[in-house]
Amino acid sequence: MDWKSSLGALRDTLPQGDDAVEGDVVPGEGVAGGDAAQTARLDVLLDRKGRKGKAATIVAGFTISDEAVAEIARRLKQRLGVGGSSRGGEILIQGDKRSEVAQALSEMGLKNRVI
Repeated sequence: MDWKSSLGALRDTLPQGDDAVEGDVVPGEGVAGGDAAQTARLDVLLDRKGRKGKAATIVAGFTISDEAVAEIARRLKQRLGVGGSSRGGEILIQGDKRSEVAQALSEMGLKNRVI
């Protein structure tokens, strides 16, 4: 029996309450609720090309569905209070927010590195 199934069996013994809010991230499950989100290392980088000198933070390297990437983008934008988008498996956040994005992704349970 591996540690994940042991932890899952232990979780079933915990009391159920209304403390969980929809959209909360359960530790160990990642945002998408699967292992694919946790195994990939995301690259957080700054890009200025084609934006008339304005900075944009790019998060690349997702191996999950576009819907899950869009959900992560929505959470990041809401948490940081900035604009952005998700297209083609990448997230674009307006401005130089590399450290804030990296911290937020880590708290969501996603591995990342700032480039």
